Amino acid sequence: MSQPEPLPAQRPKTVLYRNGSVYTAANPFATAMVVDGGTVAWVGSEQAATSIADSSMEIIDLRGALVTPGFVDSHIHLTETGIALDSLRLGGIRSATELLDAVAAAPGDGPVLGHGWDETAWPDSSLPTAAELERASAGRPVYLSRVDVHSALISGSLAAAAGVSQLDGFDGGARVRRAAHTAARQATRRQPEEVLKRHQARALSEAAANGYVAVAEMGAPHIGGAEDLRLAGAWNSGASGTAGVPEVLPYWGELASSEEHARSLLDQFGFAVRGLAGDLNIDGSVGSRTAALRSGYSDAPGEQGHLYLSVEEAAAHLAACSLAGVQGGFHVIGDAGLDAALAALELAAKEVGEQRVRAAGHRFEHVEMVDSSAVGVLSRYAVTVSAQPSFDAAWGGPGGLYEKRLGERSRSMNPFASLYAAGVPVCFGSDSPVTPLRPWSSVRACLEHHNEDERISARAAFLGHTRAGWRAANYPDPMAGQLVPGAPASFAVWEVEELMVQVADGRVQSWSTDPRARTPLLPALDTGSDPVCLQTVRNGVELYASPALRS
Repeated sequence: MSQPEPLPAQRPKTVLYRNGSVYTAANPFATAMVVDGGTVAWVGSEQAATSIADSSMEIIDLRGALVTPGFVDSHIHLTETGIALDSLRLGGIRSATELLDAVAAAPGDGPVLGHGWDETAWPDSSLPTAAELERASAGRPVYLSRVDVHSALISGSLAAAAGVSQLDGFDGGARVRRAAHTAARQATRRQPEEVLKRHQARALSEAAANGYVAVAEMGAPHIGGAEDLRLAGAWNSGASGTAGVPEVLPYWGELASSEEHARSLLDQFGFAVRGLAGDLNIDGSVGSRTAALRSGYSDAPGEQGHLYLSVEEAAAHLAACSLAGVQGGFHVIGDAGLDAALAALELAAKEVGEQRVRAAGHRFEHVEMVDSSAVGVLSRYAVTVSAQPSFDAAWGGPGGLYEKRLGERSRSMNPFASLYAAGVPVCFGSDSPVTPLRPWSSVRACLEHHNEDERISARAAFLGHTRAGWRAANYPDPMAGQLVPGAPASFAVWEVEELMVQVADGRVQSWSTDPRARTPLLPALDTGSDPVCLQTVRNGVELYASPALRS
C-alpha cells in the first residue's frame, strides 16, 4: 500500500498589530504593522489599519505596547548560560562562609556546579580552600565559576579527576586559572548530548523571553569543544528539537595557520560558521587578573596578566582568515592584549594587503582598554568591536572592580562614544552567563556610562543591540534588524511605561514628541524598570508569548 502524501504545511495567518507604536524608519510614528508569513508587509497609521483589517487576519490589539526589531546578542555561550541558570547562582554571595553554605545546601548527588561569585564585592575577599569545598559538598566534585568565567573554585576531587596538578594556573589551592581552569571546566562539561541540548534549550528560551531573535554563539576548543558548537548550530535546522528558537550565529575560536587550515576548521562542522573569531583568547579578564596589561594591576603590582597568543600567531590567523574571506578575531581586554592584536593586524596587512584585511570584516570581542591611537587602527581596518555595556554598569563606577584593579586607567575603559565618533563598527552583547540576557538594561548602560564623555544615545545603543548585530555577523539579508516592508518579521513586543527620545548629554532635553524630528521613540529607561517582553517573533514564527498579549 502506498504511503499517503503529506499534507502541505498550513500557511501562517496574516497578522495585524494595531493600537500601539512601531519602531520603524519607514514611519517614525507608525501605530500598526502587518506581518504576512515571515515578512513585514506594511507599517502605518491606526486609521489605515482600520481600513485594511478583515476577518482573514489575526488581529492583535497592542493596547499601547511597542513593537521593535528583535535584539541580537553578539556574544553568548549557550551551554554555559543554561548551566548557570540551572545551577547555584552565586551573584548574591558575600563571603566564603556563605559560599560554602550554598555548596552544602546544593540538591542532588552529582557534581556541584555554580556561577557568579565575585570576591571584590565581599568585605573579606578570602576564598575557601579546596578542602573546605570538599567537606561542604560531602565529597561531590565542585566547580564554581567566577562571574567572568576566567577562573573558578574547585574541590580536591575535581582537581584530581581533571588532572590539573601539573597545569599552568594551578597553585595547589581551590582557585584555578588559565590551562588548569580549562581542564576543570571541561571535566564538568563531559555530559550526554541530551543534557547539553537541555542546557542550550534553557538558554535559548531565556533569550526568547527577553526579546532576542538571534544570538552569536562563541564556541571554542577550550570552552565546550566542537561537539558543543555542532549542537548549537543544529537549532537553526530544527535538528535539536524545534525551529521556534532564536537564530544561532555560530563562531569557532580556533587558531588558523594558513588559508587551507582556516577552511578546514570551518568545513568540519557541516553548516555555515560565521567565522574563526569570538573567544580565541589573546588574553583573559580583569577580574581574574589575566587580562594582559602594559603595567601591573593596581591591587597586585607584580601581576600584568597573560598573553595566550604571540603577535606572530595572531597575525598568521588574521592573514589566513583574510585570504579565506572569512571573519577572524579574538577575545581581547587588556591594553597589552590589544597592542598585540593591533600589531597582528598590521603584520597581516603587510602579508596579504590592507584591502583583503578590511574586506574580511574581522571582529574583536570586548576591547575594553583602548586609547585614541588604537581607535584609529581599528577604524582603518574596519574591525568590528563586539562590546558588553553591562560590564561598565557592573564594574565601571567609582569604587567598582575596574577601579580597584586598574586605578585611574578604569576611567577610559569601554569608550563607546569615541569608537562611534571614529567610525568603528560597534555591536553589543551580554557575554552571558557573565551578565544577564537583559537587553534594555544593556541599552541603559550605554546611556549611563560611568564616564559621561563616553555615553551614547539610546537610539545608537539600540541599533548596536539590533541591526548592528546582524551586520557584525556579515548576515546576508541587508534588511535584517529593521521593520520596514519586505524585511524579515523578526521583532519583539514590549509593555512600556513611556516613550521618548533619549540623548547621552544631560545638558540637552532628553525627550521629544515633535513629529518634525522624524525620530522613532524608544522606551524611557530612567523609570527604574525595564520594558516587559510580551512577544518575540523570528521570521514570522512566535518564539515567546506572554499570556497578557492576547488576554
